[in-house]
Amino acid sequence: MNKLILTVGLPRSGKSTWALKQGHPVVNRDAIRLALHGQAYIQSAEDMVSAIEMYMVKSLFLAGHTTVIVDSTHLNQTYVDRWNYGNWDLQTRVFDADRDVCIERAKADGRLDLIPSIERMAENLLTDL
Repeated sequence: MNKLILTVGLPRSGKSTWALKQGHPVVNRDAIRLALHGQAYIQSAEDMVSAIEMYMVKSLFLAGHTTVIVDSTHLNQTYVDRWNYGNWDLQTRVFDADRDVCIERAKADGRLDLIPSIERMAENLLTDL
């Protein structure tokens, strides 16, 4: 059975660092956004980003990979549930880095634009998966 691993956590919680070290293909929404429109986020393009993300996962399994990682925040059950179908065993990997730690990492990376998102997302993060 194929295995689909979803990362769950705030921006700068360590999701991408962990995913890249696993040796499996990684589908990353931020990379899709940059490839699609050259920017970190455009609300009107998010449906297209989601469609591309889904097709990438399916195509990686069809290409013979048995484990794929979807590197995204997956903030609530709705985001997780959209993956809860298909020919794969769904797993989650929760990164419970503290909000303040994530903010400090964003500052250290020069990504001050992430701080409002981290603060907003910290209020809604689902960590009991």
